[in-house]
Amino acid sequence: MRNKSVVSEAHQIRVAADLIELGARLQLLQEETSLSRERLLKLYKEIKGVSPSKGMLPYSTDWFMSWSPNIHSSLFMGIYQFLVKNARLSGVGALIKSYRLYLEQIGVSGDEPVLSITRAWFLVRFCNAKMLQLTVCTECDGQFVVHANELYDDYICGICRPPSRAGKTKQKMASVVPLRITAL
Repeated sequence: MRNKSVVSEAHQIRVAADLIELGARLQLLQEETSLSRERLLKLYKEIKGVSPSKGMLPYSTDWFMSWSPNIHSSLFMGIYQFLVKNARLSGVGALIKSYRLYLEQIGVSGDEPVLSITRAWFLVRFCNAKMLQLTVCTECDGQFVVHANELYDDYICGICRPPSRAGKTKQKMASVVPLRITAL
């Protein structure tokens, strides 16, 4: 029979490695594993080949409310809640699996991921702390991330009613080839 602490440490290393591969910040690794900071730094350098980025983690519920982040966050939360409910996943395991599925879905659509694993982790924490919640769009019946404890009787999502400048970045506009209409 295997020693429980060896299995536990091996599992913690696998979780940390998965999170590092997905781009997690060091603070997230420290919160979700029981490995020492020194061990995590060594593992991070081993996997990524560089030291982890420094600085404070992004901590704001407002980021999730802007147009594109809200759509991506809502997609991720839909995946996350489905897995928690139907696959009996929880905690960091649900986060990792949900984030991988989010990346897969975004890859299929041809889009670039907007939501980082760190922001996804915060999103789950904000929802668990009841700072954010999902509400239903009255037009498409999709569920979208909103601030908690506000009135959303007639909520319409950013997909059904995008803002006038939604998705119109300078880079995207420069790549659009103008149509040439010729008379027949």
